[in-house]
Amino acid sequence: MSDRRIFMKQVTSSAIGIGLLQTLPVFVRANLLQTASALPRSTSELQGISSAGISKFLTAIKASGQEFHSLMILRHGHVVAEAWWAPYSSEHRQQLYSLSKSFTGTAIGLAVAEGHLSVEDPVIKFFPELLPETVSDNLAALKVKHLLSMSVGHAKDSILNLEASPQGVLWEKTFLSLPVVFTPGSQFMYNSGASYMLSSIVKRVTGQTAHDYLKPRLYQPLEIKGATWTENFEGINMGASHLRMRTEDIAKFGQLYLQKGNWNGKQIIPEAWVTAASSKQIDNGKNDSSWGYGYGYQFWLNPPGGFRADGAFGQFSMVFPALDAVVAITSESVSTKITMQIVWDILLPEMKAAPLPPNTNDHIFLTKELTALKYDSPMVATSSAMAKKINGKIFLLDKNEFNATSVSFRFKDDDCLFILKEEGKPDIIITNGIHHWVRKGNLKPTPHSLFSLRRIDFDSIVAASATWQSENTLLLTWRFIETVHGDSITFIFDEDKLTIKFLFSVARLQNKPDERASITGKMVV
Repeated sequence: MSDRRIFMKQVTSSAIGIGLLQTLPVFVRANLLQTASALPRSTSELQGISSAGISKFLTAIKASGQEFHSLMILRHGHVVAEAWWAPYSSEHRQQLYSLSKSFTGTAIGLAVAEGHLSVEDPVIKFFPELLPETVSDNLAALKVKHLLSMSVGHAKDSILNLEASPQGVLWEKTFLSLPVVFTPGSQFMYNSGASYMLSSIVKRVTGQTAHDYLKPRLYQPLEIKGATWTENFEGINMGASHLRMRTEDIAKFGQLYLQKGNWNGKQIIPEAWVTAASSKQIDNGKNDSSWGYGYGYQFWLNPPGGFRADGAFGQFSMVFPALDAVVAITSESVSTKITMQIVWDILLPEMKAAPLPPNTNDHIFLTKELTALKYDSPMVATSSAMAKKINGKIFLLDKNEFNATSVSFRFKDDDCLFILKEEGKPDIIITNGIHHWVRKGNLKPTPHSLFSLRRIDFDSIVAASATWQSENTLLLTWRFIETVHGDSITFIFDEDKLTIKFLFSVARLQNKPDERASITGKMVV
C-alpha cells in the first residue's frame, strides 16, 4: 500500500467523526467523500456561516443547561460543523422518539406513489375484520390524511390505550374501538396511535413492515445502514417512535426533504409528497409556542419557517428551505423549546447569503471546540478503604420489584466490575471506569432489569463510570449511549448491610426524585 493510501486510511478512521475533515487538503477531502459518506464536508465560511458564529452557538448550548449529545449543521448540502459530546460518538445509532413519525409518513407517501393507497381512503377500509359492531359516522369519515395530520378526532392521544390492549388483542382493534369525538380533520390532537395505524396500513397494503419497505426505497439510496425499528407483538413497527439510526442519517433525511425528495439526481420521494408533508395541513395553535405554527403530514412547521422531524427530549432534523440549511440534533433536553430557540435565535442569524472570507484562527478554534466537547464522568474520590472490604463479596438482596437476587463488586486497577444476578436471567456485568468512561463490551441487558425503565427499551452500549462519594458510598453512572437516557446508581455500605438508590437521568435533569424504591441487602459472610 502506498504512503498516500495509508494516510487516507488513517485519516478516514480518525477525522470523519470529530469535525476535522474540513481542515484537510482538498484532494484528500474529495477522496474521503467518495468512500466515507454521502454528505460532503466544507468549511463553514465557504457556505456562508462564520466559524465564530458557530462557536457562539456552542456557547449558547452550554449556557442553556440542555444536554446535547450530537449536532450536525448542513448548509448548501455540505456539513459545516459536526460534534458528538463524548462518550457519545458518530458510529452509534440514536433513539429518535417521535422523529420516527416522519419516516412513517414517508413510507405512506411512497406507498401512495406506488398506487397502494390514497390519502383520501377511509381508514376502516384497511381493517374490515377489526371494526366495532357499530361504526360511527365520525369513524367512517376518518381518512388516511387525518392520521397523517393528527386530526383523528380523538379526545386524547390513543397510544397508551393501544399499549394497554389486553393480551392478544390487536392494537388496531383497540384504536378503532375508541370514540371519535370530533369530526375528523376539524381539529389537531397529537396522537401517536395515529402514527402506529399508519405503520400498520403500510404493512397491510405492501406486505412489508414500514422498516423493510423503506430499506430499498429510502435507506439504500441514502446509505443509511444499521437502522433498527422495534415491532410490537403483531410484527408492526411502532410507527410513532422506536426507530434508531445515526446522527448523520437523520441529517441526510432532512437534506433529502430540503432537496424536494431528490438524491444524487434521482427522485427518491415524489416532490408533490414532500410539498404536502412539509406544508400546513392543519392549524395547531396560536403561534405562541414552537409547536403552534401548523402541522403537515407527520412534520411540524418551524416558527422561523421551514419544518422539522421532532422527537421527545430533543431529537431533531430541522429543515430551513429559505436558508438552504439542515440542522440535526440528538439530546436529552429538559426543555426542547429552549433547544429549538437556540437554533432559531443564535444559529440561523449567522447564515449569510454569500460565502465569507476564510478566517484561519477562528476555524482552528472552532475545530478544537468541536473535538473537545464531552461529558466528564462524576469525580469525587478514586479510592476508599471500603473497596478492599467488599471486593469479591456477594450481597444478597431483599425482595424487590426487579427480582434482583444479588450484586457484587470487583476492583482492579482503575476499573470497578459490577455483577448483578436476577432470577431467570443471565448475569449482568458492567465494567465501570473509575473517573473515566468505559464502553467496550458493556452491553445493556434485556428490558425491565435493575436499571431499566419504560423509556429504556432498546439494547444499548453502556458508557459506565465509578466514583467514591464518601468512604462508604459508591456511585456508578451509566449512559445508554444508543438511547437518549442514563442512570445513576448509589450503593451505601454500612458494615455488612447495603442500600441501593436510583436516579434516572430524566429525574435528575428535572430535579425530581426517582420513581423506583430503594433496595436493601446484606453481605454473605
